[in-house]
Amino acid sequence: MKFLDLAKVYIRSGSGGNGAVSFRREKFMEYGGPDGGDGGRGGDVVVEVVEGLNTLIDFRYQQHFFAKSGQGGMGRQRTGKNGDTIVLRVPAGTEVLDEDEETVIADMAELGQRVVLAKGGNGGFGNLHFKSATNQAPRNANPGQPGVERTIWLRLKLIADAGLLGLPNAGKSTFLAATSNARPKIADYPFTTLHPNLGIVGVDNTEFVVADIPGLIEGAHEGRGLGDRFLGHVERCAVLLHLVDGTTEDVIGDYHTIINELEAYGGHLADKPRVTVLNKIDAMDADYRDDLRAALEEASGGKVMEMSGAAKQGTTEVLRALRAQIDDSRVRIRKGPDEDASWQP
Repeated sequence: MKFLDLAKVYIRSGSGGNGAVSFRREKFMEYGGPDGGDGGRGGDVVVEVVEGLNTLIDFRYQQHFFAKSGQGGMGRQRTGKNGDTIVLRVPAGTEVLDEDEETVIADMAELGQRVVLAKGGNGGFGNLHFKSATNQAPRNANPGQPGVERTIWLRLKLIADAGLLGLPNAGKSTFLAATSNARPKIADYPFTTLHPNLGIVGVDNTEFVVADIPGLIEGAHEGRGLGDRFLGHVERCAVLLHLVDGTTEDVIGDYHTIINELEAYGGHLADKPRVTVLNKIDAMDADYRDDLRAALEEASGGKVMEMSGAAKQGTTEVLRALRAQIDDSRVRIRKGPDEDASWQP
């Protein structure tokens, strides 16, 4: 399944049905009179969060969603049929934006959440509704209200507990592959990761979700490289894991590059808790590694951990540091092999 995190959608709710102008005329019925029914209500356009989706790829093949209009009223006081509601099924974490791509209409973060994006028009009154003592034979009826037509954007922000940050080839995908069952593409060239990957990692009988996004480069907020369009996927994370490649020529400069991009992106992303890790320590000798860690701690103003994702050195300690920054309500308790009493053939 291809990954798609931004889609433009055109929606239109149904118009209400027109009211009917009708009179009762039957043999042997002394009293007739108006009996035109009301029109049916137009269908709504609703967005709903469903389980089992993690991409907006369905909206690449269908961008127009038009609800049906209500049926017109009929004689014998019959009301027209209401139009069917159209439901846009989206994954959890989807933001619904107005046409300007800035105004947030709804933030669909919880499973089962439903929001009406375009309300259907009300049906018009039939001439039966206008009957009165002074107007016993009304020959007028109301038309149905028109539906609402609008253009919206759907933007997916993955819901993860921890997010990976770093330059291309900093070792983010290698770390995800070493600590979870996720199998992202790993290669020795930049921009191996072209779309976000999710993995469930476990430590100390708890599990949480880690998001790996494509690497940033200097000027990403201006659209260079893959740009910062994927930073939205770590906005919902409780903690950020900043991986710094210790084998590059300018380690301190690489660290500041990511921090500057976070600050240029805006929002509260730069203020989130961060765990800074010096990666690829298996390719460095002990003395150089200690000097590099000390320089990085001075630049970051905090503690710097050491790790090698490829050799799986220090990964457990890093996971524990991430777990300490995540609220208990977000993690899941890992079940042991004997805890599940249910048996199925």
